[in-house]
Amino acid sequence: MSCSGSAANGPSRDSIRSPCYEFHCLNDFIRYYRTMEFNYNHLRYFRTVAREGHLGRAAQKLSLTQSALSVQVRRLEERLGHKLFERAGRRLHLTEAGQIALDHAEIIFAAGEDMVSTLRESGRDRAILRVGAQATLSRNFQLSFLQPLLGRQDVEIVLRSGAPTDLIRALSTHLLDVVLTNQPPGGDGDRTLLVHKLAEQPVSLVGLPRLIGAGGKFDELLARLPVVLPILGSGLRDDLDALFDRLSIKPQVAAEVEDMAMMRLLVREGLGLACLPPIVIRDELAQELLIEIAVLPAVHERFYAVTLDRRFKNPLVSSLISGEAV
Repeated sequence: MSCSGSAANGPSRDSIRSPCYEFHCLNDFIRYYRTMEFNYNHLRYFRTVAREGHLGRAAQKLSLTQSALSVQVRRLEERLGHKLFERAGRRLHLTEAGQIALDHAEIIFAAGEDMVSTLRESGRDRAILRVGAQATLSRNFQLSFLQPLLGRQDVEIVLRSGAPTDLIRALSTHLLDVVLTNQPPGGDGDRTLLVHKLAEQPVSLVGLPRLIGAGGKFDELLARLPVVLPILGSGLRDDLDALFDRLSIKPQVAAEVEDMAMMRLLVREGLGLACLPPIVIRDELAQELLIEIAVLPAVHERFYAVTLDRRFKNPLVSSLISGEAV
């Protein structure tokens, strides 16, 4: 079927206009927009090659010939207008454009998996819960949060740790269902994030029995012995500094540590006293390896769950936050 009229003859009364092109018949219009359609198979092939780093292994995994796979990747490169790979020996490495394309591909396919798993939830044999936990967060707290689901045959838990900013980004792109943290996200005006305060744990001054000796008041011990503190800028450190100021104490800081687990190890090694929530050193207190000297007044460690304001919510997350079993 041929088109009546041409660009040379000027537009006909049936011309169709786009922001950049003028089409002189419906066939022109359809052909153009077919070229603009994105082929997700090409994206899947590209992602496999990027993950394998080798065309042959990727082709085998996809049940394609190397030449056919090469053509598909080349078509994606032509569609995007950038080279996605560069060869180094027998391996393929992503170019800068390739890395950007892979990051977007992972988000696209993760969103697709999230859609399928959410909408087919009633038909699944096992429900999936994807949790992101701040790398420095108390392991005991993480365990207590997940405890209601542990051992259930119908639930699979995927636990990922990392920096809060990376985890919030993964949450925002539906790669995670919930993020556990002791610092709520900064006020950037993102109303899609929901912050749930899960617990507010008291903080105690603790130390080795041999270091404490005959004991004494906690303020006297703080003035006499070195202490391991959380880093500046954390909510817990803010509470501690306010306490020290009220009591006119200038502590001998043995170390400033971001990771609660590292603080626990340092106090066990006798580096000094430490200000920790009892949940972090629950086992050491039970075995009397460490002694709880005093609960520090007006000092708390806060734990939060951050979720996304979603239309289709993961019922496992809702049950853990509310404390109701599903």
